[in-house]
Amino acid sequence: MERLQKYMARCGAASRRRSEELIAEGRVAVNGKTVTELGFKVAEGDSVTLDGKTLLPESRKVYIALNKPVGYVSTVKDERGRKTLLDLVDVPERIYPIGRLDYDTSGLILLTNDGEIYNKVIHPREEKNKVYIALVQGILSKEEVRSFETGLEIEGYLTSPAELKTKRILGRNAEIEITIHEGRNRQVRKMCEKIGHPVITLKRVSIGRIALGDLPAGKWRYLTEKEVEQLK
Repeated sequence: MERLQKYMARCGAASRRRSEELIAEGRVAVNGKTVTELGFKVAEGDSVTLDGKTLLPESRKVYIALNKPVGYVSTVKDERGRKTLLDLVDVPERIYPIGRLDYDTSGLILLTNDGEIYNKVIHPREEKNKVYIALVQGILSKEEVRSFETGLEIEGYLTSPAELKTKRILGRNAEIEITIHEGRNRQVRKMCEKIGHPVITLKRVSIGRIALGDLPAGKWRYLTEKEVEQLK
Protein backbone atom coordinates (compact mmCIF):
# COMPACT_ATOMS: atom_id res chain seq x y z
CA MET A 1 0.00 0.00 0.00
CA GLU A 2 1.17 3.53 -0.71
CA ARG A 3 -0.31 6.99 -0.55
CA LEU A 4 -2.20 8.03 -3.64
CA GLN A 5 -0.08 11.15 -4.26
CA LYS A 6 3.11 9.09 -4.04
CA TYR A 7 1.73 6.60 -6.58
CA MET A 8 0.78 9.47 -8.92
CA ALA A 9 4.28 10.89 -8.67
CA ARG A 10 5.73 7.46 -9.44
CA CYS A 11 3.55 7.38 -12.55
CA GLY A 12 5.00 10.68 -13.71
CA ALA A 13 1.65 12.46 -13.47
CA ALA A 14 3.00 15.32 -11.36
CA SER A 15 5.11 16.05 -8.31
CA ARG A 16 3.72 14.88 -4.97
CA ARG A 17 2.67 18.39 -4.06
CA ARG A 18 0.90 18.96 -7.36
CA SER A 19 -0.67 15.49 -7.10
CA GLU A 20 -2.15 16.50 -3.76
CA GLU A 21 -3.71 19.53 -5.45
CA LEU A 22 -5.14 17.35 -8.22
CA ILE A 23 -6.65 15.01 -5.63
CA ALA A 24 -8.20 17.93 -3.71
CA GLU A 25 -9.66 19.24 -6.97
CA GLY A 26 -11.57 15.97 -7.40
CA ARG A 27 -9.77 15.01 -10.61
CA VAL A 28 -8.46 11.64 -9.40
CA ALA A 29 -10.42 8.39 -9.12
CA VAL A 30 -9.50 4.98 -7.72
CA ASN A 31 -11.40 1.98 -9.06
CA GLY A 32 -13.93 4.35 -10.60
CA LYS A 33 -14.63 6.39 -7.46
CA THR A 34 -13.43 9.98 -7.03
CA VAL A 35 -10.98 10.39 -4.15
CA THR A 36 -10.32 13.71 -2.40
CA GLU A 37 -8.68 12.36 0.77
CA LEU A 38 -4.94 13.08 0.80
CA GLY A 39 -4.21 10.14 3.11
CA PHE A 40 -5.92 7.65 0.80
CA LYS A 41 -3.79 4.60 0.00
CA VAL A 42 -3.80 2.42 -3.09
CA ALA A 43 -2.87 -1.23 -3.37
CA GLU A 44 -1.37 -3.26 -6.18
CA GLY A 45 -4.03 -3.88 -8.80
CA ASP A 46 -6.03 -0.71 -8.06
CA SER A 47 -7.02 1.36 -11.10
CA VAL A 48 -6.06 5.03 -10.76
CA THR A 49 -7.22 7.66 -13.23
CA LEU A 50 -6.55 11.37 -13.65
CA ASP A 51 -9.22 13.23 -15.62
CA GLY A 52 -10.39 9.83 -16.84
CA LYS A 53 -6.97 8.70 -18.08
CA THR A 54 -5.37 5.64 -16.46
CA LEU A 55 -2.10 6.21 -14.63
CA LEU A 56 0.61 3.57 -14.78
CA PRO A 57 4.10 3.66 -13.25
CA GLU A 58 6.73 4.93 -15.68
CA SER A 59 9.07 2.13 -16.68
CA ARG A 60 11.85 4.56 -17.59
CA LYS A 61 12.88 7.49 -15.45
CA VAL A 62 14.28 10.46 -17.33
CA TYR A 63 16.12 13.51 -16.05
CA ILE A 64 16.58 16.49 -18.33
CA ALA A 65 18.44 19.82 -18.17
CA LEU A 66 17.00 22.61 -20.31
CA ASN A 67 18.30 26.09 -21.04
CA LYS A 68 14.99 27.96 -20.91
CA PRO A 69 14.88 31.13 -22.99
CA VAL A 70 12.98 34.24 -21.98
CA GLY A 71 9.39 34.09 -23.22
CA TYR A 72 8.48 30.57 -22.09
CA VAL A 73 6.43 29.59 -19.04
CA SER A 74 7.79 26.89 -16.74
CA THR A 75 4.81 24.58 -17.11
CA VAL A 76 3.72 21.84 -19.49
CA LYS A 77 0.42 23.58 -20.30
CA ASP A 78 -0.65 27.22 -20.28
CA GLU A 79 -4.25 28.40 -20.28
CA ARG A 80 -3.22 31.69 -21.90
CA GLY A 81 -1.65 29.96 -24.87
CA ARG A 82 1.91 31.00 -24.14
CA LYS A 83 4.86 28.82 -25.12
CA THR A 84 5.76 26.16 -22.54
CA LEU A 85 8.71 23.91 -21.81
CA LEU A 86 7.15 21.12 -23.86
CA ASP A 87 7.51 23.31 -26.94
CA LEU A 88 11.24 22.84 -26.40
CA VAL A 89 11.54 19.30 -25.00
CA ASP A 90 9.96 16.46 -26.98
CA VAL A 91 10.24 13.07 -25.29
CA PRO A 92 7.74 10.18 -25.09
CA GLU A 93 7.64 10.24 -21.29
CA ARG A 94 5.25 12.52 -19.41
CA ILE A 95 7.62 14.99 -17.77
CA TYR A 96 7.19 18.08 -15.63
CA PRO A 97 9.55 20.79 -14.34
CA ILE A 98 11.25 20.68 -10.97
CA GLY A 99 10.55 24.16 -9.68
CA ARG A 100 10.11 27.13 -11.96
CA LEU A 101 11.78 30.03 -13.70
CA ASP A 102 9.89 33.24 -14.36
CA TYR A 103 8.60 34.01 -17.85
CA ASP A 104 11.26 36.72 -18.19
CA THR A 105 14.09 34.68 -16.63
CA SER A 106 16.32 32.34 -18.64
CA GLY A 107 18.66 29.52 -17.80
CA LEU A 108 18.82 26.10 -16.22
CA ILE A 109 15.64 24.22 -15.35
CA LEU A 110 15.33 20.49 -14.68
CA LEU A 111 12.52 18.23 -15.88
CA THR A 112 11.71 14.65 -14.92
CA ASN A 113 9.03 11.99 -14.58
CA ASP A 114 10.48 10.94 -11.21
CA GLY A 115 8.22 12.38 -8.52
CA GLU A 116 10.53 11.16 -5.76
CA ILE A 117 13.28 13.58 -6.72
CA TYR A 118 11.17 16.75 -6.64
CA ASN A 119 11.79 17.73 -3.02
CA LYS A 120 15.46 16.90 -3.36
CA VAL A 121 15.79 20.03 -5.46
CA ILE A 122 13.20 22.55 -4.28
CA HIS A 123 12.97 22.04 -0.52
CA PRO A 124 15.05 24.59 1.46
CA ARG A 125 16.25 21.97 3.96
CA GLU A 126 18.07 20.19 1.14
CA GLU A 127 20.16 23.34 0.59
CA LYS A 128 20.68 22.83 -3.12
CA ASN A 129 22.40 26.07 -4.05
CA LYS A 130 21.03 27.85 -7.10
CA VAL A 131 23.33 30.29 -8.85
CA TYR A 132 22.13 33.20 -10.99
CA ILE A 133 23.84 35.81 -13.13
CA ALA A 134 21.99 39.12 -13.11
CA LEU A 135 22.45 42.48 -14.77
CA VAL A 136 21.14 45.08 -12.35
CA GLN A 137 20.70 48.83 -12.39
CA GLY A 138 23.38 50.77 -10.55
CA ILE A 139 26.54 49.84 -8.68
CA LEU A 140 26.19 48.01 -5.37
CA SER A 141 27.75 49.34 -2.18
CA LYS A 142 29.34 47.14 0.47
CA GLU A 143 26.43 47.88 2.79
CA GLU A 144 23.90 46.79 0.17
CA VAL A 145 25.78 43.55 -0.46
CA ARG A 146 25.94 42.88 3.27
CA SER A 147 22.20 43.40 3.74
CA PHE A 148 21.49 41.16 0.73
CA GLU A 149 23.66 38.38 2.14
CA THR A 150 22.45 38.49 5.75
CA GLY A 151 18.72 38.51 4.94
CA LEU A 152 16.02 40.84 3.67
CA GLU A 153 12.43 41.19 4.82
CA ILE A 154 10.21 40.64 1.78
CA GLU A 155 6.43 40.34 1.96
CA GLY A 156 6.45 39.21 5.57
CA TYR A 157 9.34 36.74 5.48
CA LEU A 158 13.08 37.02 6.04
CA THR A 159 15.24 35.60 3.28
CA SER A 160 17.89 33.04 4.18
CA PRO A 161 21.60 33.88 4.01
CA ALA A 162 22.79 34.31 0.41
CA GLU A 163 25.90 35.23 -1.52
CA LEU A 164 26.42 38.13 -3.89
CA LYS A 165 29.51 38.93 -5.95
CA THR A 166 30.00 41.75 -8.41
CA LYS A 167 31.52 40.24 -11.54
CA ARG A 168 31.97 43.40 -13.59
CA ILE A 169 30.78 46.97 -14.04
CA LEU A 170 29.01 47.77 -17.31
CA GLY A 171 28.62 51.53 -17.53
CA ARG A 172 26.10 52.52 -14.86
CA ASN A 173 25.02 48.94 -14.29
CA ALA A 174 26.58 45.87 -12.69
CA GLU A 175 26.71 42.18 -13.56
CA ILE A 176 26.44 40.18 -10.36
CA GLU A 177 26.47 36.52 -9.30
CA ILE A 178 23.85 35.49 -6.76
CA THR A 179 23.71 32.21 -4.84
CA ILE A 180 20.57 31.21 -2.91
CA HIS A 181 19.02 27.91 -1.83
CA GLU A 182 15.46 29.13 -1.47
CA GLY A 183 13.05 29.19 -4.36
CA ARG A 184 10.22 31.59 -3.59
CA ASN A 185 8.33 33.27 -6.41
CA ARG A 186 10.51 35.87 -8.14
CA GLN A 187 12.77 35.91 -5.08
CA VAL A 188 15.99 37.10 -6.72
CA ARG A 189 14.19 39.95 -8.45
CA LYS A 190 12.46 40.98 -5.23
CA MET A 191 15.73 40.88 -3.28
CA CYS A 192 17.49 43.07 -5.83
CA GLU A 193 14.55 45.46 -5.87
CA LYS A 194 14.65 45.62 -2.07
CA ILE A 195 18.23 46.94 -2.04
CA GLY A 196 17.47 49.45 -4.80
CA HIS A 197 19.00 47.64 -7.79
CA PRO A 198 16.23 46.31 -10.07
CA VAL A 199 17.08 43.39 -12.34
CA ILE A 200 17.51 44.07 -16.04
CA THR A 201 18.26 40.48 -17.08
CA LEU A 202 18.42 37.28 -15.03
CA LYS A 203 19.76 33.83 -15.85
CA ARG A 204 20.14 30.71 -13.68
CA VAL A 205 23.42 28.95 -14.37
CA SER A 206 23.46 26.07 -11.88
CA ILE A 207 21.41 23.96 -9.47
CA GLY A 208 23.53 22.15 -6.92
CA ARG A 209 26.40 20.61 -8.87
CA ILE A 210 24.52 20.64 -12.16
CA ALA A 211 25.74 23.48 -14.36
CA LEU A 212 24.21 25.01 -17.46
CA GLY A 213 27.62 25.12 -19.12
CA ASP A 214 27.58 25.89 -22.84
CA LEU A 215 24.11 24.43 -23.48
CA PRO A 216 22.53 26.80 -26.04
CA ALA A 217 19.29 28.64 -25.27
CA GLY A 218 16.26 26.50 -26.08
CA LYS A 219 18.27 23.24 -26.10
CA TRP A 220 18.21 20.36 -23.65
CA ARG A 221 20.18 17.28 -22.65
CA TYR A 222 19.78 14.22 -20.43
CA LEU A 223 21.55 14.37 -17.09
CA THR A 224 24.49 12.07 -16.64
CA GLU A 225 24.30 9.20 -14.14
CA LYS A 226 26.62 11.12 -11.86
CA GLU A 227 24.39 14.20 -11.96
CA VAL A 228 21.32 12.12 -11.15
CA GLU A 229 23.09 10.57 -8.17
CA GLN A 230 24.03 14.06 -6.98
CA LEU A 231 20.37 15.06 -7.03
CA LYS A 232 19.33 11.97 -5.09
